[in-house]
Amino acid sequence: MNKGKVGVTLGVFSQLPVIVSIVYFFSVRGPEADIYRIITVLTVLSFIGLITAGFSWISKGRMSKLLIGLIGIIANLAVLAVAFLLLLAMGISEP
Repeated sequence: MNKGKVGVTLGVFSQLPVIVSIVYFFSVRGPEADIYRIITVLTVLSFIGLITAGFSWISKGRMSKLLIGLIGIIANLAVLAVAFLLLLAMGISEP
């Protein structure tokens, strides 16, 4: 298999955890939601997305591959930031 295609495929797959995180967050929200499970799921999915986005940059190639990987990194960092803010809010709200 061509290394350029592997990089593009991993770049696209790095954006999949972001979509899954958004769907999961909006499907389990509510007053009875376990916020710590939500934080854990968002964090794990974000790390998986960051790892696949990092691997997409290994094979040097076209600029489009690098752009797809960069979008994956930025989107997964945004999900990780939301998980951190949720954890921070839970830490502030508990006595």
